[in-house]
Amino acid sequence: MNGISIIELGTRQVLELSIIVLWLGIFLTKKINFLSEFNIPAPVTGGLICSLIVALLDITVDLKVSFDLSLRDTLLLIFFSTIGLSANLRLLIEGGKLLVIILAVATIYLVIQNTIGIAVATLVEGHPAYGLLAGSVSFAGGHGTGITYGALFSEQYGLDATVEIAMACATFGLIFGGLVGGPVAKFLITKHNLKGDETVASETPHPQHESNGSFVNMDVIINATFVIALCIGIGEHIHGLLKSNGITMPLYLPSLFVGIIITNLSDLLKIKRSDRFINAIGLWSDVSLTLFLSMSLMSMEILILSAAIRPLLLVLILQVAVMAFFAYFIVFRIAGKDYDAAVITAGFAGLGLGATPVAMANMRAITTKYGASAKAFLIIPLLGAFFIDITNAFVIQFFMGLPFFQ
Repeated sequence: MNGISIIELGTRQVLELSIIVLWLGIFLTKKINFLSEFNIPAPVTGGLICSLIVALLDITVDLKVSFDLSLRDTLLLIFFSTIGLSANLRLLIEGGKLLVIILAVATIYLVIQNTIGIAVATLVEGHPAYGLLAGSVSFAGGHGTGITYGALFSEQYGLDATVEIAMACATFGLIFGGLVGGPVAKFLITKHNLKGDETVASETPHPQHESNGSFVNMDVIINATFVIALCIGIGEHIHGLLKSNGITMPLYLPSLFVGIIITNLSDLLKIKRSDRFINAIGLWSDVSLTLFLSMSLMSMEILILSAAIRPLLLVLILQVAVMAFFAYFIVFRIAGKDYDAAVITAGFAGLGLGATPVAMANMRAITTKYGASAKAFLIIPLLGAFFIDITNAFVIQFFMGLPFFQ
């Protein structure tokens, strides 16, 4: 019997492959009407195909592929810095009430997710901790939160395969977060005949939006790159200071807020940002987001998902179905039943099942086709990057404190 061979892809190879994966997704989106009609993000399509090929190589010829994802983490910092650099607090104040409302709705949904997970775990006579792993721990929390609580539940309750279950649920959520949001928003937009403003860029600007004299050049790209690097550098310093004082948060969060401060301080000091600079930030945003998603999807361990899919199938189907129902009938109505609400709905679905970048990709796919939504591009990133993690932690602790967990 031949031994298992391993191919280790370094940073350069991962970057090259992620671009090829993105090209494949773009090509298929153009050729397959279903993908374009229902606004499935190209990185999701290409990444899924790549991860399936990697899984087949593992199964058929015992060939494993290892990915160096250090560049992916940097791309996430770049992306959230561009979100901050595109956020106008004046719009946040105007939409502050809606942000509070959506946060309340998201909190209710976290409770629903955990209730579903625990109900199914109880039905199959499993420990309720498994239900939390198949609830907001892995879906809203993602892989990082899943690993943390999976290890905790294994130690605290003596449960088996907790980390594997958490990873399977988070992976499943990442996939379906990118597959559900676009179709739901598309149905809403078509049903209610909604349309965004196609004459202006969204708050996270698209490079496709160009006005006279707004073409970028090398100087503008260099300036934008310097400001983004400044956000990341100061953000990392702030993150280190907070961590040394016992305050933990995602690394990208300080970079997001540094970007917000720089942008709004510039407005306060009446320092004008040119259209070229805004478009350069938009280019960095698009590139970092699409490559981040390509790397994330193509490196997913599909075999972990397939190994756990049978015992988890019921809860996974329920979580996706309830999210689609909740987004379509609840989130859209509470968010205002307008075009912004439809885009927020796409982001909410991506956020509740997958992760913030998936939510952003969903909204990008919608706004590229139907027009800008400044409100959605401000509310969803703030909700996903900061508020939802804090709220989820409290919700998880609430359920862990219930009598049947003791």
